[in-house]
Amino acid sequence: MAMETTNPPSAPVLSPGCALCATPGDFGPHNPTAPRSGLCPACVAAGKPTRDGLEQAVVIVAGQTLTGAETLDLADATPEELAYHLGAVKRSLRSLLQLLAPVPGEEDR
Repeated sequence: MAMETTNPPSAPVLSPGCALCATPGDFGPHNPTAPRSGLCPACVAAGKPTRDGLEQAVVIVAGQTLTGAETLDLADATPEELAYHLGAVKRSLRSLLQLLAPVPGEEDR
């Protein structure tokens, strides 16, 4: 007789920081079935479909990309690692610069 295995329901995972950007702090448990659980206020704001939310999301992703590039040891990195991190930094910088571009129809802030 074959035994059937079932996956138990997802339990909240306690973490010492934001589940998305790893900002230190207590933002509650991260429950995979609850969309905003375990997120810091900046990540919650980044999930809102507004210009401010979009700007916050780009800043979070750019920060993660720059952190990854900063931890790269240039002396031991392979050419593929260097190319990947350089491309990631370039994309993050381009995204940040696009946020500074004027938006047609909006008055100066």
